[in-house]
Amino acid sequence: PSTSFSPSPSCSRSKSHFYFIALPALFKRELQDTEAEEGGTATLRCELTKAKAPVEWRKGDVTLYPGLKYEMKQQGCAAELVIYDLEVEDS
Repeated sequence: PSTSFSPSPSCSRSKSHFYFIALPALFKRELQDTEAEEGGTATLRCELTKAKAPVEWRKGDVTLYPGLKYEMKQQGCAAELVIYDLEVEDS
């Protein structure tokens, strides 16, 4: 995102532009292997270096979305994926 600044009419007519580049969020604590029983629930957690950074959960090339099967939670730097009604295909 960029922000521009224009001086007031009493100042010179030049414009200055300021550009801000956001640093990427990195993993502070990566996902850990989790064991759970078929039909049960599993929660995967990670911690990022930036609070409320956008998180996209994926299984291979497929993006996961909230619904009956998946619940996504995020508070501060912590992000969680809850998987309900586990099946062998979820591993």
